[in-house]
Amino acid sequence: MIEKLHDPTEYIKGFQQILISDKKRIGFFFGSGTSLYAKKNDNTITVPAISNMTRDIVKELGDENEKNKNALDEIKGELTEKSFNIESILSNLEQKLQIIGNGKLNGLDKKKFEDLINKLKEKIKEKVSCHKSLDLKDYNKLVHSDFAEWIGQADRKYPIEIFTTNYDYLFELGLEYKNIPFYDGFTGSYKPFFNAESIEDFGFLTNQTKLWKVHGSLGWHLDKPTGKILREPSVDENILILPSFLKYNESKKQPYVSLMDRLTNFLKQDDSILITCGYSFSDEHINERILSALNSNTTSHVIALYFDKDLGEKQKQETLLYKIAYSNSKISVYGCRFAIVGCKLGKWKLRAEPDKNDTPNINLYFDEDAPINGNEDKGKEKKGEEIWTGEGEFMLPKFSSLVLFLKAMIIDNEIRKLGQNDKK
Repeated sequence: MIEKLHDPTEYIKGFQQILISDKKRIGFFFGSGTSLYAKKNDNTITVPAISNMTRDIVKELGDENEKNKNALDEIKGELTEKSFNIESILSNLEQKLQIIGNGKLNGLDKKKFEDLINKLKEKIKEKVSCHKSLDLKDYNKLVHSDFAEWIGQADRKYPIEIFTTNYDYLFELGLEYKNIPFYDGFTGSYKPFFNAESIEDFGFLTNQTKLWKVHGSLGWHLDKPTGKILREPSVDENILILPSFLKYNESKKQPYVSLMDRLTNFLKQDDSILITCGYSFSDEHINERILSALNSNTTSHVIALYFDKDLGEKQKQETLLYKIAYSNSKISVYGCRFAIVGCKLGKWKLRAEPDKNDTPNINLYFDEDAPINGNEDKGKEKKGEEIWTGEGEFMLPKFSSLVLFLKAMIIDNEIRKLGQNDKK
């Protein structure tokens, strides 16, 4: 039930103040949605969306083996097309593997289930290994490079902390391309090893950006002779929490437990702000950590930039994030058409029609011409003769739009510096 209206211009001022504050500890939590976007008019390689990844992997596995095709077709019927995705497929296969014994399910015996699971995991890793198709000249096309540029321009007391569930190297590529020093929990040069003690220490490398890959990464593996977790890109057997029901158990092991502890402890620090983007709050083990930390700190807050554009009104109300935000005032949800602030749901709506001088700035974060889902005029530009309503679409839940907004802050900061120098 909509209880009020939210003016995006008012909230964006507070958002900007948070981002430039020297007192706030700023962290970002990025989910799979942040690996989907290329910069406007650029065709650099990106990680496919879950729906596209599911479609491609299922087709490839089916083309390679008729029995696998039949098994996946049957599983699709069991799950229904709506819930048929990489996570549900992998969960279905791993659950059946535990009970199959000497029999058969979906036409497969235990050995063939194991083979299909391994092939599915390899396909997932192959799809997220988009870095293999990139040349150095392509790095500048990455949205992640522009995000890294903003980090490099920001003058702050505390380093930016990046938490991500993504396995890919896109954040690493962006940070390295822009020469931004960062630390990811590994120490050493020849065979960097995971250093859990350094992750516990907030005084460790205080001037460096932190990159915490809470579900593991391509290139991480367990060296069985030494028991160390090493970072070696050439190794095939990666340490990853793949999307299945087993990920909750996996998250209680190293290196994941140390990385999740860092997330919890970050939010327990005074004046910590965690901004999420591309994350749908579908991972219970992550949500538990976030909520537990918020409950133990009076000054920390989460701003969830939530891309809910494709969800119907009923679907939005039933999402876990909406339910969490309704009962926790320390979580604000900035969706595409609606926001939940202080546990109150409201529609985005400008209080006053902007003049031509204000419009360019507003267009960085709010689209007054955005069509409503199902509208016949979708994709058509407004002519200006329509009755102004103040309604529109908040754009920052889309990672590429968020980064464009951050880049504009760099320009504003440079202009302010020039003005200060002129006064001297």
